[in-house]
Amino acid sequence: MTEHSHAAPPPPVSEVQLSAGPVTYQDTGGDGPVVVLLHGVAMDGSLWRHVVADLRPDYRCVVPTLPLGGHRRPMKPDADLSVLGVARLVAEFLDALDLTDVTLVMNDWGGAQALVADGRDQRIGKLVITSCEAFDNFPPGLPGSNLYASAKMPGGLNIAFNLLKLKPMRRLPMTWGRMSKRPVPDSVMDAWFRPLWTSAEIRRDLRRYVLGVPPKEELLRWAEKLRDFDRPALVVWAAEDKVMPPEHGRRLAELLPKGELVEIADSYTLIPEDQPQRLSKHIRAFLQRS
Repeated sequence: MTEHSHAAPPPPVSEVQLSAGPVTYQDTGGDGPVVVLLHGVAMDGSLWRHVVADLRPDYRCVVPTLPLGGHRRPMKPDADLSVLGVARLVAEFLDALDLTDVTLVMNDWGGAQALVADGRDQRIGKLVITSCEAFDNFPPGLPGSNLYASAKMPGGLNIAFNLLKLKPMRRLPMTWGRMSKRPVPDSVMDAWFRPLWTSAEIRRDLRRYVLGVPPKEELLRWAEKLRDFDRPALVVWAAEDKVMPPEHGRRLAELLPKGELVEIADSYTLIPEDQPQRLSKHIRAFLQRS
């Protein structure tokens, strides 16, 4: 993990006003092909910091912070923050920045699959799905069911995230222990959780999202709609994933007409944390081929 060679400063943070509220993003700029990278719940775009450092010399990397709990400014009180609502926000984000022929990369959060099912994928030229929610694994695994239980209880998210101020709590199987094989640096996690520690509105937004998961039939319908995605697609899965079953990666690659599958050893769900070099290498090879 020490060989991240590009010590370029992180890209500046910009903000765009969308129908749900303000969304911040980082944009490395340049005229290379556009890669948009999406993170999961209670994180922000810094999940991708190592991958962006590797790709930015040749690609324009755009990394929004989605309203999934790691965002700094709350959304409007009436914003639709269901899984589909946030997926539509991604489509709106691409529209607002007028990004076309985008390579959309997702990790942990599987909601972007709903973009395809919703017919909002015109701006997407290629898809890279790395270990994430799929089929009916929403919210995923033990950490997901723990989060869902907390969200249903009044004040539950406040209690759950306050416990994560205690560093040992972060490595439990029901919290973040199964998300990455190696601990995410505490300074990174502190930044991810701070909005949830300090803002009732941010907790409200996350609660809306967690409780806004559609019924199983709808989730499975979204997965089936991936059969209609006729552009190049790469599925990268952590071979030892304990939260997102590796078999889901294989099924997704089979559903996608131009899907190919890569499994990455020695990693859990958060491949951008555990194996960023390998992930960047596979993304680069895929973009050069397709």
